[in-house]
Amino acid sequence: MAWVESIQRAIEYMEENMLEDITIESIAKQANVSPFHFQRTFSVLTECTVGDYIRRRRLTLVGKELLTTDAKIIDLAYKYGYDTPEAFSKAFRRQHGFNPSEARKHKGKLQSYNRLMIQVTLKGAEPMKYSVVEKNEFQIIGVKREFSSVGEDENVAGIPEFWAEVNGNGTSELLFQLNDGVVKGVLGVCGEVSEEQKKANVFEYWVATSHAGKVPEGMASLKLPASKWAVFEVHGPMPTAMQNAWKQIFSEWFPSTGYEHAGTPEFECYTEEDPTSPDLYSEIWIPIK
Repeated sequence: MAWVESIQRAIEYMEENMLEDITIESIAKQANVSPFHFQRTFSVLTECTVGDYIRRRRLTLVGKELLTTDAKIIDLAYKYGYDTPEAFSKAFRRQHGFNPSEARKHKGKLQSYNRLMIQVTLKGAEPMKYSVVEKNEFQIIGVKREFSSVGEDENVAGIPEFWAEVNGNGTSELLFQLNDGVVKGVLGVCGEVSEEQKKANVFEYWVATSHAGKVPEGMASLKLPASKWAVFEVHGPMPTAMQNAWKQIFSEWFPSTGYEHAGTPEFECYTEEDPTSPDLYSEIWIPIK
């Protein structure tokens, strides 16, 4: 349970510093994990990004102040981190559905996002099938793209769009053909994050396959280090089955087993089956220590 407590410490830190210009590095430090893996874990458990959580909480708190204090709207805008009243009004209207001035006049119902408390269920009602395997370093080849790691929820839509693109232009079909069997299938890989990418708050996502030979033109390669892997079976259509499996891994499996994420790239492994099939088989591979 120490792992869950570390996540909760990070949430408490965010709440205590909600009016400060806090960084993802300082937040992740509270949980003793890298910024990338904190954001990854947080988004799986809460279904929102760290940036979205802070924005929603700030707009919830400012809504309360509009109703309970006489503070000027412009002063509240600056207090909660908005550079201009226009930017504040736009963000407020997006969450609550009406303007700050209307909120002060009690015209409308505020949309409140409450303070998070991470609760973990360890009853194991739904069994998880997994194995632990060790593999030497191996190479993957494929195509990659950068995505924001702290942006708003809609940024997540970029990854399914990326998959639609590679499925539509024949890239995924070629990757299946190039697979060398070290890990069978086409992989969705959250790659390593460089120092430059950390500063820019982005991460690399790959659609790739294991392949020890020459890198085809138009593709890139990445070496995945020798690791001990927890390999989880996933049964059911995409994306629901995969999303549910990730949540169960982070909310139940990690807290109950004592394993920790090793901090190197993780990936999802897909077969050539119909992704909408209720009998679809896929896997999640997580490096552990």
